[in-house]
Amino acid sequence: MDPSLWICLFACTTFPVQLTGLISKEAVAQSSTSDGQDLGKYTVEKAMEIFKGHLVRGCISSREEQMRAKQKLEETLLEVSMSQENLTVAHQDVQTLIFRIKPKDFRGLNISSDMLTINASMKTQTRHAMSFPAALTERAQALPAKEMRLACIYLKASCLFQDEENSSLLNNDILGATLGGVSITNLSQPVEIRFWHNFSPADHFNMTCVFWKEGEEEGRLGTWSTLGCNTLIQEGIVVCQCYHLTYFAILLQISPPALNEGLLVALTYITSIGCSLSAAACLLTACLYHCSRKKQQDFTTKIHMYLLEALFFLNTSFLVSRLLASVTATWPCRVAAVFLHYSLLCGLTWMALEGFHLYMLVIRVYNLYIRCYLLKLCAIGWGLPGLAVMTIFLINKQAYGIYSIETSSPHINETMCWITSTEVRYFNLIYLSGTVLFNMSILALVARQLRRLGVNSPQQKEHSCRDTVTVLGLTCLLGTTWTLAFISFGVFSIPQLFLFTVLNSLQGLFICLWYCTLRCRSQAGTSGGTSHPSQ
Repeated sequence: MDPSLWICLFACTTFPVQLTGLISKEAVAQSSTSDGQDLGKYTVEKAMEIFKGHLVRGCISSREEQMRAKQKLEETLLEVSMSQENLTVAHQDVQTLIFRIKPKDFRGLNISSDMLTINASMKTQTRHAMSFPAALTERAQALPAKEMRLACIYLKASCLFQDEENSSLLNNDILGATLGGVSITNLSQPVEIRFWHNFSPADHFNMTCVFWKEGEEEGRLGTWSTLGCNTLIQEGIVVCQCYHLTYFAILLQISPPALNEGLLVALTYITSIGCSLSAAACLLTACLYHCSRKKQQDFTTKIHMYLLEALFFLNTSFLVSRLLASVTATWPCRVAAVFLHYSLLCGLTWMALEGFHLYMLVIRVYNLYIRCYLLKLCAIGWGLPGLAVMTIFLINKQAYGIYSIETSSPHINETMCWITSTEVRYFNLIYLSGTVLFNMSILALVARQLRRLGVNSPQQKEHSCRDTVTVLGLTCLLGTTWTLAFISFGVFSIPQLFLFTVLNSLQGLFICLWYCTLRCRSQAGTSGGTSHPSQ
């Protein structure tokens, strides 16, 4: 037979077999990939159907059953077989997204509800989005796993997330995220969660970012907490900046009518001018005292100077905090907020110490010996606020950040570097209440004592009257004006805001004028407060 015929027969019998083999392998691979993806999706859908069943039954279904269904869904999302980089399963009230990520190569991820494909028969869902920073996998890089699962869950509120206060949530939307079943906390960069809404400022709702915290004891309800989350309000959007992963939502609370934008502008100008004048007056008075060759060495004057220095720090840090709120980096604003809080507590503490010293001068008067008296006052006046602020910062450094003052117009808001934690603001209120109550009590005791002295010594009536005016002026300037913070209601709201702003922003200036008046009198032959506790 012709050799060419043998070659032709060999080619015709061999190549089709090889070609058929290649096609078969490719088809098998594609079929395997598709089957794996379908199997993973089916597994997730099955777990979602069980969890959804508990959500539909609501509170009829026990909380323990809902908790087990939720945990089963989370485990399924982290362990499901995936052949592609992501897997999405969307239902009416439960939606899940799973991503395969490599910790060492992760550069951040943005997801939104727009990525979800929902059947036309389903109701229109509210919009939501999450942004994960590159810092999300910082700690996970030390783990041996080369690949991890990032699971995101959207669901409507249920009895599973109901706290003892029966809190209301924005649109009943809850967004959750978990990374490989690992606890992710104290991130260097925040996770941003966005919730869209249709509320207007006229609805008078206060919106706060919260996260779900499970009950510490078995059978006890969990709570919605703001710890570690910052709230940014934009037109139609609430942005949450949180430094951990869990379930997030927006807490709705009825709030008083928002501040008018024109009123906010006026109060801002008054505060800026008042703080600037007070800071300049405090600095000038302190410099004149320290540079004076004949400066008074009594404890009373030194305590006045410490109070002026605290008020100088308070006014200066307040002005700086408004400027740093516009800085992109978070740490300058956080440092400014910490120092502003420290300055406020120092000012309040030295006001209380002024009242204490006044009590020692007028009530206890003679034969009172306190060793290292001024040193102990300084330890309390400067050290106690520092200890309080340091403790708060170590417990939760996210308690300090950008604070937004909302108005009736969503386009005009005032921001500053201040406290973002509700718990810390309650602490400030308690601190202020204690200072004001203490100084008011001292004022009553001193006024009573001076009145008694005036009755027993008619020849000193003129001197007692002058002392009464001096003591009343000092004590009123050192705390009484702060009581205006407790009468902000009804028709008194707007007058209270202006009085509080004017009197307290100019407090440093008033004290400087009062001190200079006393100094002029003392040089004319009258010495105020020569009796004082010994060192």
